[in-house]
Amino acid sequence: MRRLLAALAAGTALLVTAACGSSGSSSSTSSPSGGTTTVKVGIIPIVDVAPLYLGQKEGFYGKRGLKLSMTLAQGGAAIVPGVTSGQFQFGFSNMTSLMIARSNNVPVRAIANGVASTGVAGKDFGGLVVRKGSDITSAKQLEGRKVAVNTLKNINETAVRESVRRAGGDPDRVSFVELAFDQMPAALDRGQIDAAMAVEPALAAMKLQGAAEIASPLVDVAKNLTVAMYFTSTSYARQNPGVVKRFQEATAESLAYADAHPDEVRQIVTTYTKTPADVLAAVTLPKWPADPDRASIDTLEKLSEQDGLFTTAPDLDELLP
Repeated sequence: MRRLLAALAAGTALLVTAACGSSGSSSSTSSPSGGTTTVKVGIIPIVDVAPLYLGQKEGFYGKRGLKLSMTLAQGGAAIVPGVTSGQFQFGFSNMTSLMIARSNNVPVRAIANGVASTGVAGKDFGGLVVRKGSDITSAKQLEGRKVAVNTLKNINETAVRESVRRAGGDPDRVSFVELAFDQMPAALDRGQIDAAMAVEPALAAMKLQGAAEIASPLVDVAKNLTVAMYFTSTSYARQNPGVVKRFQEATAESLAYADAHPDEVRQIVTTYTKTPADVLAAVTLPKWPADPDRASIDTLEKLSEQDGLFTTAPDLDELLP
């Protein structure tokens, strides 16, 4: 367990290093021969982004003249400014961060599907868990309790709020705290938090500690919820349509490959998270469909607006591909 936490923490530290760099040196670059374009991609050290690593390994990007240079971050909210500033050419972000950005006129556009819920309660790649021996058995009982999410005022908080509502509770009475996924297992085990909303591999790590899952918040939002997508800035898309198209094509091939090769997904995860074998075996994989589910995004938008994440709803036609 310590190896998992240390490895993921190291990944988060990479963001700090990257954030200190000059944005002037972050544009996509070509090899001396002009045959390969290197693009920087901001991602999160979670199972969701395994298709990118697989795609790079299998040559799906290379055969289209692309090389991915990936930097790890804590959440999509941190990646959005990295993309708009030019630090990254592409990024991976949950849909709520992207919708918040568009509602504030931040020039971002989703260009490729990212990851989706399995749609099966109790068997999703994201779950709400409490520590072993906790007296909490329902999301309703989180009123007055401390719940960890990786980023405040974002998709995981909205999803937990929906689980609390569905259980008959008042989400406004829940105390949300921001905590990186890799820090959640230890914090839950020590009793520093009462519950945690985590995705894999942190979710599996906590379950192996004896944590009990009391809800599947992503499933509670929508059965086939599109959780995240890959995106770029509108200016980069306008200036580099060929690179964007090649990234879209390679990512689509990578998503399909990941969906069809779960064993390879589990193996590639060890290359960027150093997940212990026992945790890896317990990980529940998400779905990687070719296209986003618009109906689920509409539902998430309504819940986000209800929770006060934006006063003016974003134009989804401008955001989505």
